[in-house]
Amino acid sequence: MSTPPSAAEPSGAPHGAAPDAPTTPTVLFVCVHNAGRSQMAAGWLRELAGDRVRVLSAGSEPADRLNPMAVQAMAEVGVDIAGHTPEILRTEAVRESDVVITMGCGDTCPVFPGKRYEDWELTDPAGRPIEEVRPIRDDIRARVEALIAEILPEGTGSSRP
Repeated sequence: MSTPPSAAEPSGAPHGAAPDAPTTPTVLFVCVHNAGRSQMAAGWLRELAGDRVRVLSAGSEPADRLNPMAVQAMAEVGVDIAGHTPEILRTEAVRESDVVITMGCGDTCPVFPGKRYEDWELTDPAGRPIEEVRPIRDDIRARVEALIAEILPEGTGSSRP
């Protein structure tokens, strides 16, 4: 059973449409408001891994809009996340994911056997000036690059400098 399309769906083929879906890992990034950290992480993973990874992003208490400093910080490095909208965390998104990365949302994320769970301790960019958001953005990129190296077969890593 497939879920209806949403802003959490990746660009490209919708969920369940690709015949190679079992070999395409799905990563879900979760933070409280889905407005900063998880959106930057999803943006980096879409940018660096392309369609080799299905990217989802959600929040336990989603905000009305993205954090403008997160949008600006990502735009500075050529990654456009402005068109994305904070989404509510749904059990189905966790169930569909191979890897679930939490960022300060506590125990609100449902746990399913056989999933890989990680908690990334990252400073929340909410209310911070751009000078403080840039290092958060760069930390997230480094973590996403390491994640790509772990979940994708050799030779399929990022080609972006």
